[in-house]
Amino acid sequence: MTETIHIQTTPPGDGADGAKPRSPEYRVAVDSLRGLREDLFRDAFAYRPLPRRSTDGRIVRRLPARLREYARWTPHGVIALAALFTLMLASVDNDSPVLLMMPLTVLPVLMTMIRPVGAFWLSMAATPITGVAGSSWGDWPWQAGSFACHLTVLTVVAIRTRPRTAGWMWALTALYAVVADSGVGPTYMYGTNSGPMLVISALILLCVTVWHVRRHAEQEVTAQQTVTAHERSRRTLLEERTTIARELHDVVAHHMSVVAIQAEAAPYRVENPPPELEKAFATIRENAVAALTELRRVLGVVRAEDYEVPDAPQPTLADLEGLLANVREAGLTVEKAVTGAVRELPQGVELSAYRIVQEALSNTLRHAPGATARVEIGYVLGGLGLRIVNGPPPNPSLIKPSPGAGHGITGMRERVSMLNGEMTAGGTDDGGYEVAVFLPVALPDEGDV
Repeated sequence: MTETIHIQTTPPGDGADGAKPRSPEYRVAVDSLRGLREDLFRDAFAYRPLPRRSTDGRIVRRLPARLREYARWTPHGVIALAALFTLMLASVDNDSPVLLMMPLTVLPVLMTMIRPVGAFWLSMAATPITGVAGSSWGDWPWQAGSFACHLTVLTVVAIRTRPRTAGWMWALTALYAVVADSGVGPTYMYGTNSGPMLVISALILLCVTVWHVRRHAEQEVTAQQTVTAHERSRRTLLEERTTIARELHDVVAHHMSVVAIQAEAAPYRVENPPPELEKAFATIRENAVAALTELRRVLGVVRAEDYEVPDAPQPTLADLEGLLANVREAGLTVEKAVTGAVRELPQGVELSAYRIVQEALSNTLRHAPGATARVEIGYVLGGLGLRIVNGPPPNPSLIKPSPGAGHGITGMRERVSMLNGEMTAGGTDDGGYEVAVFLPVALPDEGDV
Protein backbone atom coordinates (compact mmCIF):
# COMPACT_ATOMS: atom_id res chain seq x y z
CA MET A 1 0.00 0.00 0.00
CA THR A 2 1.41 3.32 -1.07
CA GLU A 3 0.91 6.39 1.06
CA THR A 4 0.67 9.73 -0.77
CA ILE A 5 2.08 12.73 1.06
CA HIS A 6 1.05 16.25 -0.06
CA ILE A 7 3.51 18.95 0.77
CA GLN A 8 2.16 22.51 0.69
CA THR A 9 4.90 25.01 -0.01
CA THR A 10 2.74 28.11 -0.30
CA PRO A 11 0.53 29.21 2.57
CA PRO A 12 -3.16 29.48 1.77
CA GLY A 13 -4.16 32.83 0.44
CA ASP A 14 -0.63 33.70 -0.68
CA GLY A 15 0.43 34.24 -4.26
CA ALA A 16 2.72 32.05 -6.26
CA ASP A 17 5.71 34.05 -5.10
CA GLY A 18 4.82 33.80 -1.43
CA ALA A 19 3.48 37.35 -1.15
CA LYS A 20 0.04 38.01 0.22
CA PRO A 21 -2.55 39.12 -2.34
CA ARG A 22 -3.19 42.80 -2.21
CA SER A 23 -6.61 44.38 -2.07
CA PRO A 24 -7.91 46.50 -4.96
CA GLU A 25 -7.72 49.59 -2.76
CA TYR A 26 -4.05 48.93 -2.09
CA ARG A 27 -3.32 48.55 -5.79
CA VAL A 28 -5.17 51.79 -6.56
CA ALA A 29 -3.14 53.61 -3.90
CA VAL A 30 0.13 52.18 -5.23
CA ASP A 31 -0.77 53.14 -8.79
CA SER A 32 -1.70 56.64 -7.64
CA LEU A 33 1.61 57.12 -5.83
CA ARG A 34 3.42 55.80 -8.87
CA GLY A 35 1.59 58.35 -11.02
CA LEU A 36 2.50 61.11 -8.57
CA ARG A 37 6.16 60.12 -8.74
CA GLU A 38 6.15 60.02 -12.54
CA ASP A 39 4.32 63.34 -12.97
CA LEU A 40 5.85 65.58 -10.30
CA PHE A 41 9.04 63.94 -9.01
CA ARG A 42 10.76 62.16 -11.87
CA ASP A 43 12.75 64.67 -13.93
CA ALA A 44 10.93 67.49 -12.17
CA PHE A 45 13.52 70.06 -13.20
CA ALA A 46 14.09 68.71 -16.70
CA TYR A 47 14.64 71.31 -19.41
CA ARG A 48 11.45 71.58 -21.48
CA PRO A 49 11.42 74.86 -23.39
CA LEU A 50 8.07 76.26 -24.41
CA PRO A 51 7.68 75.81 -28.19
CA ARG A 52 6.78 78.74 -30.36
CA ARG A 53 3.32 79.03 -31.79
CA SER A 54 2.66 77.70 -35.28
CA THR A 55 1.74 80.13 -38.05
CA ASP A 56 -0.95 78.00 -39.69
CA GLY A 57 -3.77 79.24 -37.48
CA ARG A 58 -6.81 80.90 -38.96
CA ILE A 59 -5.87 84.33 -37.58
CA VAL A 60 -2.07 84.18 -37.61
CA ARG A 61 -1.77 83.15 -41.27
CA ARG A 62 -3.67 86.26 -42.34
CA LEU A 63 -1.11 88.60 -40.77
CA PRO A 64 1.80 90.12 -42.69
CA ALA A 65 5.03 88.14 -42.77
CA ARG A 66 6.78 90.29 -40.13
CA LEU A 67 3.83 90.17 -37.75
CA ARG A 68 3.54 86.40 -38.23
CA GLU A 69 7.12 86.03 -37.01
CA TYR A 70 6.31 88.03 -33.88
CA ALA A 71 3.07 86.11 -33.40
CA ARG A 72 5.08 82.90 -32.98
CA TRP A 73 6.23 84.27 -29.60
CA THR A 74 2.69 84.98 -28.35
CA PRO A 75 2.73 82.31 -25.57
CA HIS A 76 6.01 83.63 -24.21
CA GLY A 77 4.66 87.19 -24.27
CA VAL A 78 1.52 86.19 -22.38
CA ILE A 79 3.56 84.52 -19.63
CA ALA A 80 5.86 87.55 -19.42
CA LEU A 81 2.82 89.81 -18.96
CA ALA A 82 1.53 87.50 -16.23
CA ALA A 83 4.92 87.74 -14.50
CA LEU A 84 4.76 91.53 -14.74
CA PHE A 85 1.28 91.49 -13.19
CA THR A 86 2.47 89.40 -10.24
CA LEU A 87 5.41 91.77 -9.84
CA MET A 88 3.01 94.69 -9.54
CA LEU A 89 0.93 92.89 -6.91
CA ALA A 90 4.03 91.96 -4.93
CA SER A 91 5.26 95.55 -4.86
CA VAL A 92 1.96 97.08 -3.68
CA ASP A 93 2.66 96.63 0.02
CA ASN A 94 5.55 98.92 0.89
CA ASP A 95 6.01 97.33 4.32
CA SER A 96 6.89 93.95 2.85
CA PRO A 97 10.50 93.11 1.94
CA VAL A 98 10.15 93.89 -1.75
CA LEU A 99 13.58 92.55 -2.67
CA LEU A 100 12.51 89.17 -1.30
CA MET A 101 8.87 89.14 -2.41
CA MET A 102 9.42 90.17 -6.01
CA PRO A 103 11.80 87.37 -7.09
CA LEU A 104 9.78 84.71 -5.26
CA THR A 105 6.61 85.69 -7.13
CA VAL A 106 8.13 86.36 -10.56
CA LEU A 107 10.67 83.57 -10.99
CA PRO A 108 8.14 80.67 -10.76
CA VAL A 109 6.02 82.26 -13.51
CA LEU A 110 9.00 82.79 -15.81
CA MET A 111 10.31 79.32 -15.01
CA THR A 112 7.20 77.72 -16.53
CA MET A 113 8.65 78.49 -19.97
CA ILE A 114 11.68 76.22 -19.46
CA ARG A 115 11.03 73.89 -16.51
CA PRO A 116 7.26 73.66 -15.91
CA VAL A 117 7.14 71.03 -13.15
CA GLY A 118 10.08 72.65 -11.38
CA ALA A 119 8.19 75.97 -11.52
CA PHE A 120 5.33 74.38 -9.57
CA TRP A 121 7.67 73.18 -6.83
CA LEU A 122 9.36 76.59 -6.70
CA SER A 123 5.97 78.24 -6.31
CA MET A 124 5.04 75.81 -3.53
CA ALA A 125 8.35 76.49 -1.76
CA ALA A 126 8.02 80.26 -2.14
CA THR A 127 4.44 80.38 -0.82
CA PRO A 128 5.22 79.87 2.92
CA ILE A 129 8.21 82.21 2.70
CA THR A 130 6.15 85.03 1.20
CA GLY A 131 3.31 84.24 3.58
CA VAL A 132 5.50 84.67 6.66
CA ALA A 133 7.54 87.59 5.31
CA GLY A 134 4.53 89.49 4.03
CA SER A 135 2.94 92.15 6.20
CA SER A 136 -0.60 91.59 5.01
CA TRP A 137 -1.74 88.92 7.48
CA GLY A 138 -5.25 88.96 6.03
CA ASP A 139 -3.78 87.20 3.00
CA TRP A 140 -2.74 83.95 4.61
CA PRO A 141 -1.32 81.58 3.45
CA TRP A 142 -1.05 83.29 0.04
CA GLN A 143 -0.04 86.92 -0.24
CA ALA A 144 -1.44 88.88 -3.17
CA GLY A 145 1.61 88.39 -5.37
CA SER A 146 2.05 84.72 -4.49
CA PHE A 147 -1.71 84.15 -4.99
CA ALA A 148 -1.50 85.37 -8.59
CA CYS A 149 1.82 83.61 -9.06
CA HIS A 150 0.53 80.22 -7.97
CA LEU A 151 -2.63 80.46 -10.05
CA THR A 152 -0.56 81.39 -13.10
CA VAL A 153 1.88 78.54 -12.50
CA LEU A 154 -0.94 76.02 -12.05
CA THR A 155 -2.57 77.16 -15.28
CA VAL A 156 0.58 77.15 -17.44
CA VAL A 157 1.88 73.85 -16.07
CA ALA A 158 -1.54 72.21 -16.54
CA ILE A 159 -1.61 73.38 -20.17
CA ARG A 160 1.91 72.09 -20.82
CA THR A 161 1.38 68.70 -19.13
CA ARG A 162 -1.42 66.17 -18.99
CA PRO A 163 -4.66 66.29 -16.98
CA ARG A 164 -3.40 63.86 -14.33
CA THR A 165 -0.61 66.28 -13.45
CA ALA A 166 -3.16 69.04 -12.93
CA GLY A 167 -5.02 66.84 -10.47
CA TRP A 168 -1.88 66.14 -8.48
CA MET A 169 -0.93 69.83 -8.36
CA TRP A 170 -4.36 70.77 -7.05
CA ALA A 171 -4.21 67.97 -4.47
CA LEU A 172 -0.82 69.15 -3.16
CA THR A 173 -2.09 72.75 -3.10
CA ALA A 174 -5.10 71.62 -1.06
CA LEU A 175 -2.83 69.65 1.28
CA TYR A 176 -0.68 72.71 1.88
CA ALA A 177 -3.81 74.80 2.52
CA VAL A 178 -5.04 72.30 5.12
CA VAL A 179 -1.68 72.25 6.88
CA ALA A 180 -1.37 76.06 6.78
CA ASP A 181 -4.89 76.48 8.19
CA SER A 182 -4.29 73.98 11.02
CA GLY A 183 -2.62 76.47 13.33
CA VAL A 184 0.82 76.76 11.75
CA GLY A 185 0.13 80.29 10.61
CA PRO A 186 -1.92 83.18 12.02
CA THR A 187 -5.16 81.89 10.54
CA TYR A 188 -7.08 81.99 13.79
CA MET A 189 -6.45 85.73 14.03
CA TYR A 190 -6.87 87.05 10.52
CA GLY A 191 -8.72 84.40 8.51
CA THR A 192 -7.52 82.51 5.44
CA ASN A 193 -7.73 82.76 1.67
CA SER A 194 -7.32 79.02 1.08
CA GLY A 195 -10.96 78.72 0.05
CA PRO A 196 -10.73 81.20 -2.84
CA MET A 197 -7.44 79.66 -3.94
CA LEU A 198 -8.83 76.13 -4.06
CA VAL A 199 -12.10 77.12 -5.74
CA ILE A 200 -10.53 79.36 -8.39
CA SER A 201 -7.71 76.91 -9.11
CA ALA A 202 -10.18 74.02 -9.35
CA LEU A 203 -12.26 75.92 -11.92
CA ILE A 204 -9.19 76.87 -13.94
CA LEU A 205 -7.74 73.36 -13.89
CA LEU A 206 -11.13 71.90 -14.79
CA CYS A 207 -11.31 74.16 -17.85
CA VAL A 208 -7.77 73.21 -18.84
CA THR A 209 -8.58 69.51 -18.41
CA VAL A 210 -11.68 69.83 -20.58
CA TRP A 211 -9.54 71.59 -23.19
CA HIS A 212 -7.00 68.77 -23.04
CA VAL A 213 -9.69 66.11 -23.44
CA ARG A 214 -11.32 67.95 -26.33
CA ARG A 215 -8.00 68.49 -28.07
CA HIS A 216 -7.07 64.83 -27.64
CA ALA A 217 -10.44 63.78 -29.04
CA GLU A 218 -9.99 66.09 -32.04
CA GLN A 219 -6.54 64.63 -32.69
CA GLU A 220 -7.92 61.10 -32.53
CA VAL A 221 -10.76 62.02 -34.88
CA THR A 222 -8.32 63.65 -37.31
CA ALA A 223 -6.04 60.61 -37.20
CA GLN A 224 -9.00 58.30 -37.71
CA GLN A 225 -10.25 60.37 -40.61
CA THR A 226 -6.79 60.26 -42.18
CA VAL A 227 -6.65 56.48 -41.81
CA THR A 228 -10.19 56.16 -43.16
CA ALA A 229 -9.40 58.35 -46.16
CA HIS A 230 -6.25 56.33 -46.82
CA GLU A 231 -8.13 53.05 -46.59
CA ARG A 232 -10.91 54.42 -48.79
CA SER A 233 -8.34 55.47 -51.37
CA ARG A 234 -6.72 52.02 -51.27
CA ARG A 235 -10.10 50.32 -51.59
CA THR A 236 -11.07 52.54 -54.51
CA LEU A 237 -7.74 51.81 -56.16
CA LEU A 238 -8.24 48.06 -55.79
CA GLU A 239 -11.81 48.30 -57.07
CA GLU A 240 -10.63 50.27 -60.08
CA ARG A 241 -7.92 47.74 -60.82
CA THR A 242 -10.48 44.95 -60.54
CA THR A 243 -12.74 46.77 -62.97
CA ILE A 244 -9.87 47.22 -65.40
CA ALA A 245 -9.00 43.51 -65.06
CA ARG A 246 -12.58 42.54 -65.86
CA GLU A 247 -12.72 44.78 -68.90
CA LEU A 248 -9.36 43.62 -70.20
CA HIS A 249 -10.43 40.03 -69.66
CA ASP A 250 -13.26 40.52 -72.13
CA VAL A 251 -10.85 42.08 -74.61
CA VAL A 252 -8.12 39.47 -74.24
CA ALA A 253 -10.56 36.58 -74.07
CA HIS A 254 -12.07 37.64 -77.38
CA HIS A 255 -8.71 37.72 -79.11
CA MET A 256 -7.59 34.43 -77.57
CA SER A 257 -10.82 32.76 -78.69
CA VAL A 258 -10.26 34.02 -82.24
CA VAL A 259 -6.70 32.67 -82.15
CA ALA A 260 -7.91 29.26 -80.98
CA ILE A 261 -10.65 29.07 -83.62
CA GLN A 262 -8.36 30.21 -86.44
CA ALA A 263 -5.67 27.73 -85.40
CA GLU A 264 -8.21 24.90 -85.38
CA ALA A 265 -9.65 25.81 -88.77
CA ALA A 266 -6.37 26.65 -90.53
CA PRO A 267 -5.36 23.06 -91.46
CA TYR A 268 -8.68 22.49 -93.22
CA ARG A 269 -8.10 25.46 -95.50
CA VAL A 270 -4.97 23.94 -96.99
CA GLU A 271 -5.15 20.89 -99.23
CA ASN A 272 -2.99 18.05 -97.92
CA PRO A 273 -1.21 20.08 -95.22
CA PRO A 274 2.07 18.63 -94.00
CA PRO A 275 2.00 16.95 -90.56
CA GLU A 276 4.39 19.56 -89.17
CA LEU A 277 1.91 22.33 -90.05
CA GLU A 278 -1.02 20.47 -88.48
CA LYS A 279 1.05 19.87 -85.35
CA ALA A 280 2.07 23.57 -85.17
CA PHE A 281 -1.53 24.75 -85.46
CA ALA A 282 -2.62 22.19 -82.86
CA THR A 283 0.04 23.47 -80.49
CA ILE A 284 -1.11 27.07 -81.09
CA ARG A 285 -4.70 26.11 -80.34
CA GLU A 286 -3.74 24.19 -77.16
CA ASN A 287 -1.69 27.13 -75.87
CA ALA A 288 -4.49 29.59 -76.65
CA VAL A 289 -7.09 27.47 -74.87
CA ALA A 290 -4.77 26.97 -71.89
CA ALA A 291 -4.05 30.70 -71.65
CA LEU A 292 -7.76 31.47 -71.88
CA THR A 293 -8.55 28.97 -69.12
CA GLU A 294 -5.81 30.37 -66.88
CA LEU A 295 -7.00 33.92 -67.53
CA ARG A 296 -10.53 33.05 -66.49
CA ARG A 297 -9.30 31.21 -63.39
CA VAL A 298 -7.17 34.18 -62.21
CA LEU A 299 -9.96 36.65 -62.88
CA GLY A 300 -12.32 34.55 -60.76
CA VAL A 301 -10.27 35.50 -57.69
CA VAL A 302 -10.96 39.22 -58.07
CA ARG A 303 -14.43 39.05 -59.58
CA ALA A 304 -17.28 39.88 -57.25
CA GLU A 305 -20.03 37.33 -56.75
CA ASP A 306 -22.68 39.70 -58.10
CA TYR A 307 -20.68 40.62 -61.20
CA GLU A 308 -22.41 39.87 -64.48
CA VAL A 309 -20.52 39.62 -67.72
CA PRO A 310 -21.77 42.36 -70.05
CA ASP A 311 -23.70 41.13 -73.06
CA ALA A 312 -22.58 44.00 -75.29
CA PRO A 313 -18.95 44.38 -76.41
CA GLN A 314 -16.71 46.80 -74.55
CA PRO A 315 -17.02 50.42 -75.78
CA THR A 316 -14.45 52.10 -77.98
CA LEU A 317 -13.86 55.62 -79.28
CA ALA A 318 -16.37 54.88 -82.03
CA ASP A 319 -19.07 54.87 -79.33
CA LEU A 320 -18.06 58.29 -78.04
CA GLU A 321 -20.93 60.09 -79.77
CA GLY A 322 -23.45 58.12 -77.75
CA LEU A 323 -21.63 59.10 -74.54
CA LEU A 324 -21.61 62.78 -75.50
CA ALA A 325 -25.31 62.60 -76.30
CA ASN A 326 -26.04 61.21 -72.85
CA VAL A 327 -24.10 63.94 -71.03
CA ARG A 328 -25.76 66.59 -73.17
CA GLU A 329 -29.13 65.25 -72.05
CA ALA A 330 -27.88 65.58 -68.47
CA GLY A 331 -27.32 69.31 -69.03
CA LEU A 332 -23.64 69.49 -69.94
CA THR A 333 -22.69 71.51 -73.01
CA VAL A 334 -19.83 69.59 -74.60
CA GLU A 335 -18.13 69.67 -77.98
CA LYS A 336 -15.71 67.26 -79.58
CA ALA A 337 -12.69 67.94 -81.78
CA VAL A 338 -10.67 65.24 -83.57
CA THR A 339 -7.28 65.89 -85.12
CA GLY A 340 -5.00 63.58 -87.08
CA ALA A 341 -5.76 60.55 -89.19
CA VAL A 342 -8.40 58.44 -87.46
CA ARG A 343 -7.29 54.81 -87.32
CA GLU A 344 -8.12 51.67 -85.44
CA LEU A 345 -6.16 51.31 -82.21
CA PRO A 346 -5.64 48.30 -79.94
CA GLN A 347 -8.85 47.48 -78.16
CA GLY A 348 -7.30 48.04 -74.72
CA VAL A 349 -6.27 51.56 -75.71
CA GLU A 350 -9.71 52.25 -77.21
CA LEU A 351 -11.45 51.03 -74.04
CA SER A 352 -9.19 52.99 -71.68
CA ALA A 353 -9.56 56.17 -73.75
CA TYR A 354 -13.35 55.84 -73.69
CA ARG A 355 -13.39 55.28 -69.91
CA ILE A 356 -11.09 58.26 -69.30
CA VAL A 357 -13.35 60.58 -71.29
CA GLN A 358 -16.38 59.14 -69.53
CA GLU A 359 -14.91 59.70 -66.06
CA ALA A 360 -13.69 63.21 -66.89
CA LEU A 361 -17.14 64.27 -68.12
CA SER A 362 -18.76 62.67 -65.06
CA ASN A 363 -16.46 64.72 -62.84
CA THR A 364 -17.50 67.84 -64.73
CA LEU A 365 -21.18 67.07 -64.15
CA ARG A 366 -20.50 66.36 -60.49
CA HIS A 367 -18.13 69.18 -59.54
CA ALA A 368 -18.92 71.93 -62.08
CA PRO A 369 -22.64 71.72 -62.87
CA GLY A 370 -23.68 74.00 -65.70
CA ALA A 371 -20.15 74.42 -67.08
CA THR A 372 -19.13 73.85 -70.68
CA ALA A 373 -16.69 71.12 -71.66
CA ARG A 374 -14.55 70.24 -74.65
CA VAL A 375 -13.15 66.85 -75.64
CA GLU A 376 -10.11 66.84 -77.91
CA ILE A 377 -8.81 63.61 -79.45
CA GLY A 378 -5.51 63.67 -81.30
CA TYR A 379 -4.26 60.75 -83.39
CA VAL A 380 -0.49 61.25 -83.52
CA LEU A 381 2.32 59.14 -84.87
CA GLY A 382 3.28 57.51 -81.56
CA GLY A 383 -0.09 57.13 -79.87
CA LEU A 384 -3.31 58.84 -78.86
CA GLY A 385 -3.71 62.20 -77.13
CA LEU A 386 -6.75 63.16 -75.06
CA ARG A 387 -7.65 66.50 -73.56
CA ILE A 388 -10.84 67.07 -71.59
CA VAL A 389 -11.26 70.58 -70.26
CA ASN A 390 -14.20 72.33 -68.65
CA GLY A 391 -14.82 75.91 -67.63
CA PRO A 392 -15.97 77.18 -64.24
CA PRO A 393 -19.63 76.76 -63.23
CA PRO A 394 -21.69 79.79 -64.28
CA ASN A 395 -23.34 80.40 -60.90
CA PRO A 396 -21.31 78.67 -58.20
CA SER A 397 -23.26 80.39 -55.43
CA LEU A 398 -26.61 79.15 -56.75
CA ILE A 399 -25.69 75.63 -57.89
CA LYS A 400 -23.71 73.65 -55.37
CA PRO A 401 -21.44 70.93 -56.74
CA SER A 402 -21.82 67.35 -55.60
CA PRO A 403 -19.18 66.46 -52.98
CA GLY A 404 -18.23 63.09 -54.48
CA ALA A 405 -15.48 60.81 -53.20
CA GLY A 406 -12.77 62.45 -55.29
CA HIS A 407 -11.32 59.16 -56.58
CA GLY A 408 -12.16 59.51 -60.29
CA ILE A 409 -8.67 60.84 -60.99
CA THR A 410 -7.26 57.73 -59.29
CA GLY A 411 -9.05 55.46 -61.74
CA MET A 412 -7.86 57.47 -64.72
CA ARG A 413 -4.27 57.39 -63.52
CA GLU A 414 -4.48 53.62 -63.09
CA ARG A 415 -5.60 53.15 -66.68
CA VAL A 416 -2.91 55.47 -68.00
CA SER A 417 -0.23 53.79 -65.89
CA MET A 418 -1.34 50.37 -67.14
CA LEU A 419 -0.66 51.48 -70.72
CA ASN A 420 2.64 53.23 -69.82
CA GLY A 421 1.11 56.58 -70.69
CA GLU A 422 1.32 60.05 -69.20
CA MET A 423 -1.37 62.12 -67.53
CA THR A 424 -1.70 65.57 -66.00
CA ALA A 425 -4.74 66.93 -64.20
CA GLY A 426 -5.27 70.28 -62.52
CA GLY A 427 -7.14 73.55 -62.47
CA THR A 428 -7.00 76.13 -65.21
CA ASP A 429 -6.46 79.87 -64.94
CA ASP A 430 -10.15 80.64 -65.46
CA GLY A 431 -11.29 78.38 -62.63
CA GLY A 432 -11.99 75.28 -64.69
CA TYR A 433 -10.31 71.90 -64.80
CA GLU A 434 -8.21 70.11 -67.39
CA VAL A 435 -7.22 66.48 -67.89
CA ALA A 436 -4.52 65.75 -70.48
CA VAL A 437 -3.55 62.17 -71.36
CA PHE A 438 -1.17 60.54 -73.82
CA LEU A 439 -1.46 56.82 -74.51
CA PRO A 440 1.47 55.39 -76.48
CA VAL A 441 0.66 53.01 -79.35
CA ALA A 442 3.35 51.06 -81.16
CA LEU A 443 3.55 51.54 -84.90
CA PRO A 444 2.48 48.57 -87.02
CA ASP A 445 6.01 47.87 -88.24
CA GLU A 446 7.77 48.31 -84.85
CA GLY A 447 7.33 44.65 -83.97
CA ASP A 448 8.98 43.52 -87.17
CA VAL A 449 12.17 45.55 -86.75
